[in-house]
Amino acid sequence: MQGEPARAAAAYLAGRLEAEQHAKSGEAAHNQALRALAVAFIDPHQADDEVDLVEQLLAHLDLRASRINAAIAALIRDAGNLALEDRVQALRTELDVAGLTSVTPTLELALAFHQAVLDDLDALTATISRLRELTRGGDFAYYIDIAHFMAGLTLPAEQPGWNPARPRTCPARPKSRRLR
Repeated sequence: MQGEPARAAAAYLAGRLEAEQHAKSGEAAHNQALRALAVAFIDPHQADDEVDLVEQLLAHLDLRASRINAAIAALIRDAGNLALEDRVQALRTELDVAGLTSVTPTLELALAFHQAVLDDLDALTATISRLRELTRGGDFAYYIDIAHFMAGLTLPAEQPGWNPARPRTCPARPKSRRLR
């Protein structure tokens, strides 16, 4: 996604359609789960349909990472709902048990989005710290920048693994902040 959810959603749709043309049901479900994740950031109402579709596609498949991505998409869709904390904790546990630690930064980004919607700066700061720890190897390091942008925060001066020429502030708060 890398900060461009609309472009990502279009690419995942193309991937799903191509997979369907070749009768690759697992690949179609995987692409749809990622599409739902991207769409959830920009349109929670459309995300309902996208999550429903991925659940249909996954009905007869055993793709745990795709199921978790769909659950994360539902979290993003529901950002601002105070009941999300229990769902986040359940997903953290599931990720740990499944050994899918590569998906953990995406879950933390979803939580950061939720906290940005709530304007919960203390919780957001803790989540950004967890993201920093999870991404210190460089993978998904841009999630830290996205979390800052979602909350309208200035980026830290130094962050390993990311382009130092990146913008320091987001020119506009994301449309998603006004969804609540």
